[in-house]
Amino acid sequence: MDNKLNELKRQYREIPIPEGLDNIIDEAISKHVHRKRIRIRWIAAAAAIAILYISALNISPSFANASSKWPVIGPLAKVLTIREYKVEEPTYKAHIQVPAIADLGDKSLEQQLNNKYSAESKRLYDEFMAEMDDLKKNGGGEAGVESGYVVKTDTDRLLSIGRYVANTVGSSSTTFRYDTVDKVNHVLITLPSLFKDDRYIDLISNNIKEQMIARMKQDKNSFFWVTGNGQQESDLNFRTIEKDSNFYINTDNKLVISFDKYAVAPGSMGIVEFVIPTELIADVLVNQAYVK
Repeated sequence: MDNKLNELKRQYREIPIPEGLDNIIDEAISKHVHRKRIRIRWIAAAAAIAILYISALNISPSFANASSKWPVIGPLAKVLTIREYKVEEPTYKAHIQVPAIADLGDKSLEQQLNNKYSAESKRLYDEFMAEMDDLKKNGGGEAGVESGYVVKTDTDRLLSIGRYVANTVGSSSTTFRYDTVDKVNHVLITLPSLFKDDRYIDLISNNIKEQMIARMKQDKNSFFWVTGNGQQESDLNFRTIEKDSNFYINTDNKLVISFDKYAVAPGSMGIVEFVIPTELIADVLVNQAYVK
């Protein structure tokens, strides 16, 4: 056995090395290094383009408007400002940003949402201009409005976008309206669509009351219009959510109920939100595809 193994070793060592093998190896190494350098340069260039693109979107509304017509590059452009209405006068100020959603994979749904956002913004601008003209005709006054949007959630599955309107003169009010979209199935999610039946209304309403009372006990600066914690019964007190109350689903896949300024608390509390424990509503959810 040992003799046979030694003979095989001898034959292996005596295999002739082809002429030019060193040159072949050197050339292969050179090509590999060259390809690697090209790949590194390409990645660096792509990163630079991405940074430039994002910066331009943030700095220039006109660039954002033009880029909304380009093919969408991966996850870079989910929501864009495609138009702005502005009024800059000494006692009259308006700034209204018009959002547009892209890259949902469903042009019909995109168009439906974007048409709604455009119509909302145009109506808000027209109402402001009418108010301003009326004030000027009657001796002058002050008027101000600001409107824009925030992306609350942007995951592989969900996109939640909120549009806000704030009156900036006098006792200012602020409202938020949310849309939550299933980006995989191209569905606009409504609050009732999450549940098997209407039992969620009482479950969520009772939990919100409990959270209000708990917050007031923990923070002396918190105050809600709700029966309990020594407060008297009042017509202002919160009783129940609406069937289609304002909501979104956050990045932790939790249901969040949102109330406008002055809706359930004094103006000093601003917009107030309540995260609903999933275990509380698990039995009445259709499934846990969205809320987990």
